[in-house]
Amino acid sequence: MSDAASSFNSPAGSSEQLTLMGAGLVGSLLALYLARHGHSVEVFERRADPRLAGPLEGRSINLALSDRGWRALEGVGIGDEIRRVGIPMYGRVMHDPHGNLTNQPYGQDGQAIYSVSRAGLNRTLLNLVEAEPGVKLHFNQQCLHVDLREQTLHLRDASNGQEVVQHFRRLFGTDGAYSAVRAAMQKTDRYNYSQSYLDYGYKELNIAPGPGGTWQLEKHALHIWPRGQYMMIALPNLDGSFTCTLFFPYEGPHSFTTLQTPAQVQAFFEEVFADAVPLMPELTQDFFENPTGSLVTVRCYPWAFDDDVLLIGDASHAIVPFYGQGMNAGFEDCSVLNSLLDKYGSDWRSIFQEFQTQRKPNADAMADLAIYNFEEMRDRVADPRFLLQKKIESKISAQYPGQWLPLYSQVTFSHTPYAEALANGQRQERIMRRLMPYIQAEADYDQPQVQELLREQMHQE
Repeated sequence: MSDAASSFNSPAGSSEQLTLMGAGLVGSLLALYLARHGHSVEVFERRADPRLAGPLEGRSINLALSDRGWRALEGVGIGDEIRRVGIPMYGRVMHDPHGNLTNQPYGQDGQAIYSVSRAGLNRTLLNLVEAEPGVKLHFNQQCLHVDLREQTLHLRDASNGQEVVQHFRRLFGTDGAYSAVRAAMQKTDRYNYSQSYLDYGYKELNIAPGPGGTWQLEKHALHIWPRGQYMMIALPNLDGSFTCTLFFPYEGPHSFTTLQTPAQVQAFFEEVFADAVPLMPELTQDFFENPTGSLVTVRCYPWAFDDDVLLIGDASHAIVPFYGQGMNAGFEDCSVLNSLLDKYGSDWRSIFQEFQTQRKPNADAMADLAIYNFEEMRDRVADPRFLLQKKIESKISAQYPGQWLPLYSQVTFSHTPYAEALANGQRQERIMRRLMPYIQAEADYDQPQVQELLREQMHQE
């Protein structure tokens, strides 16, 4: 176990019975953190145990685990276990309509985000939770109602239909974007809540493994087929397959509404994603059998109800998946809460208040960044001017290492608060807008007038 994992303290008499609603990724990790502080933890989950039910394909996007998530996992000493179920991706590979490939590294040499299966990661975390002393898992527990004043959960056991009332002293809502715990908080006075959907849905598809479980595309990359108003991405899996996700309008000339038959789907993909089609033998079957998922952003406040209830992860700040930060932001919630437990011990009111004050601006910034990155991935990564700008930004970063870190690297490969990264990124974009009119090729960066303008801009901003 790492030093970080062995630093937990639980002062005598501070152990409490804590309740979590939701045993997904964030709930599982939070249960480990709370148990390591000496608390007894009961976790209630609406779904059946995913370790027994088998994989639920077609219902999830592969996840991209990056530095914030790794730090949270290392905080309970489980980074090595998770690395065994992840594949490092060192950059993007863009596929144009003719099958030509363009590579764009994510960061500096050796920096990678990791492709992990949501279901596989959840199963791994649940195994670790189940082996943790002081934690009890309860599956098939649908939350019908949360009574905040009486501090009770009304639960229905999906396996036998029985309903029970469960008392809680302190409740953590880790039950996702459609949280039952948050639904109760929304009924309290002056509660702010909004949800907004993109006009796009997503559909999980599959690229089959090659002979002997080989990868038919570059294994250590995230593949993107950017097509202006829509796109497809593919992330590698351990078995040689790739999980593909089509992000596509619900309505319009090219949309889920217009692709109604297997022949239409086959013809559309052969025209638009031609190089992928030979690798997708079950394309039409996947398209019609896998559900179409929606893409929601949730914002709410407060995240705490007195010192009794706290929302964490998607329950408080669900975002669209285009920066690969939904899971990482939720895991970072666990890291931040852990540091506040170290700071305040059993003063839950201070823990909850400081947690929401610190995390809310960062969650809002990440929500904005995720939508921005959708537009970038869908439209701009295929634009030669955009790719040139990225190369120029890398040169600026090398020339001014203490003053310039690309926005993507700040979000993905650092622990800079999201709100601060967004502000830095906006400042850098202003500089690039002034600089790029003078740059038509990479060599123009070294022109004296470009260097002089850059010095002026760096000083002004």
